[in-house]
Amino acid sequence: MFKRLATAAVTAVLIAGLGACGGGGDSYDEGSDYSVDVGQDGGSGAGKPGPDTATTADTSVFGLRDEVRHRAVRTTRATRPRMTKKCTTTTRRVRHTTSTGSGTKRRTRTWYSTEHGKTCKKVRSGTETYTRVVRPEQWCVRLDDVGGDKSRDDVWYQVTSTTYHTAVATDQHQRLDFTPKDTGC
Repeated sequence: MFKRLATAAVTAVLIAGLGACGGGGDSYDEGSDYSVDVGQDGGSGAGKPGPDTATTADTSVFGLRDEVRHRAVRTTRATRPRMTKKCTTTTRRVRHTTSTGSGTKRRTRTWYSTEHGKTCKKVRSGTETYTRVVRPEQWCVRLDDVGGDKSRDDVWYQVTSTTYHTAVATDQHQRLDFTPKDTGC
């Protein structure tokens, strides 16, 4: 019983210690470069720079819409080994015994039965043709003045289909904000 109480006490101390070190009350204010304390001590953390770069990293970009481009999927015919499933049946003889009685009156009865089974494995059986994707479908948007920097023009970003269609509906040289999938196109 003492061991159980000691274990519970140590666990409670560890939980309290980890809770104090966690600092889970800070969140990042996207409108500024500061963290805002939303929890524990009534706002004493407001106005301090946020030290955690993981929470301040914002992957969205903005700029003026320049061009849009849709690149269709590119495929080719290719061949690969054709794998088929080959099964073989197996049988094995199993010995069964039962005993009754004890001492000199002990009798043992033995009989045999056959168990059937199947083992399967994949084996190569010629080749087959299939459609291989050489380049996946891409939707791209080109921006000028990326991030408000007048010198960063003609930067291509790969975007989702939804963002692409939003950019198509937007007039040229209008501001666009989006999160790109990748750079270049």
